Amino acid sequence: MEKRAIIEVFIQLRKALSAFVSNDQWPGYESGLTEDEFQSFQRLINKEFQINPWFTKENCIKALNGIIHLTEKESLEKFSDSYPFTSKPKTIALIMAGNLPFVGFHDLLCVLITGNKALCKLSSSDSRIPMKLIEWMHEWNPELKDRLQISPGPIKHYDAVIATGSNNSIAQFETYFGHVPHLFRKNRSSIAVLDGSETNEELSKLGSDCFDFFGMGCRNISKLYLPEGFNLNRIFENFLDQAHLIQHHKYGNNYDYNRTIFLMNQIPFLDNNVFMLKEDEGIHAPLSVIYYEFYKEEGLLLHKITQMKDQLQAVVGHDFIPFGKAQSPDITDFADGVDTCAWLHSI
Repeated sequence: MEKRAIIEVFIQLRKALSAFVSNDQWPGYESGLTEDEFQSFQRLINKEFQINPWFTKENCIKALNGIIHLTEKESLEKFSDSYPFTSKPKTIALIMAGNLPFVGFHDLLCVLITGNKALCKLSSSDSRIPMKLIEWMHEWNPELKDRLQISPGPIKHYDAVIATGSNNSIAQFETYFGHVPHLFRKNRSSIAVLDGSETNEELSKLGSDCFDFFGMGCRNISKLYLPEGFNLNRIFENFLDQAHLIQHHKYGNNYDYNRTIFLMNQIPFLDNNVFMLKEDEGIHAPLSVIYYEFYKEEGLLLHKITQMKDQLQAVVGHDFIPFGKAQSPDITDFADGVDTCAWLHSI
């Protein structure tokens, strides 16, 4: 199977998803989907939260828009031209996380675009959407069935592994997959650096960086570095778009639990009945909580951030990722800063 054929499948996927997120009704065959396929996927998205309450329709659509962004024709072709297409494909086992809908899509894209074979082990928390998209890809090009497979049980017959999970999962990954070339990804956190000149619009976008997908992604901002004297009320005032979060029962349960813990232990915090701000030197805040820390000298802060690079996934701020873009990585933004395609070429 040639690289061009694989690229065309991803371009077709973008076309189908773009038609889906832009229309309430089937737009016609030009979408690449039959009316039955369109309506079936619509029912799946509408009911996904019944299986995984975190996967609301809004969050599923956000995830699909992320895939649309990654598969833009010009950037996809430019990206693929940067890496050789192997003539001796290896089977790469992909152990996918389930915190966000199809969060392992970029890894899948990298494996296929370099000419390798993907053997996907889907998370029990996120299987329906990936399975449906892979089913479409197989329909559009049946040759892809040999390159892209889903393992229903324990994965077997693989040459390398890319696995994403919690810090506690790493020991298990080492036990089961340490004997082959591997790329293991554990928990990372993301931070924002404010300089005090941020507009209200930028702070509102920061609210999305913090709470898109309920704040469950490693690219969600969980820690704010603020210049001394920064008015914390600006955070609460410009995060009003996040008020809907508390209506979600699982998020609300996390909020109630963490608030109770703070109160019982007499831990100081600020609260607006939707989320809490807590002054803390840590960077990985619990769900519904944002840590903050004041800084005096920007140079010292930048040095500190450099020292923490192995713990960070994304940094948002005027000199970093633009506000509102934390959960919209480009195709060249690799998880953990490791070039997945280069790594695949090296094994």
